[in-house]
Amino acid sequence: MNHNRRVLLKGTFAAGATGIAISAGLLTPKAVLAAWPKAAFEAEDSSVALKESLGSSNTTESGDIKLKAPDIAENGAVVPITITSDIANTEAISIIVAENAMPLAATFNLGANTKGFVSTRIKMGKTSDVTAVIKAGGKLYSTSKNVKVTIGGCGG
Repeated sequence: MNHNRRVLLKGTFAAGATGIAISAGLLTPKAVLAAWPKAAFEAEDSSVALKESLGSSNTTESGDIKLKAPDIAENGAVVPITITSDIANTEAISIIVAENAMPLAATFNLGANTKGFVSTRIKMGKTSDVTAVIKAGGKLYSTSKNVKVTIGGCGG
């Protein structure tokens, strides 16, 4: 028998068995999905979003955080953001866009030996301050940068 045919048949049977198990309720995909702090992402105020996401809204300005964002974003739908934290034991990095309808753009929970670095793209509805918030040692540190949006990304 052809080896490739055996591999195809094994893969087909495995996929079929998994599909049957999911449809029968034996496997629940919800159990393997990431935690979802719904209240934090639905909050309409920055301080409420931070409190729901990181447990506090009291931040201290820090020069140990580097926030790289464009001065002018040509398209608010895809604004590149890079955050680097030189603060020891960085636990989480959050991105807040004050003028968005829902200001919490993202929260990244980092592992114990993970470097404090995140690079992503966010949506911005209009010109706003973008704030990087770092959680380290139970305290919150932040830095901000104003980004001017010329074409709205959140319905603007």
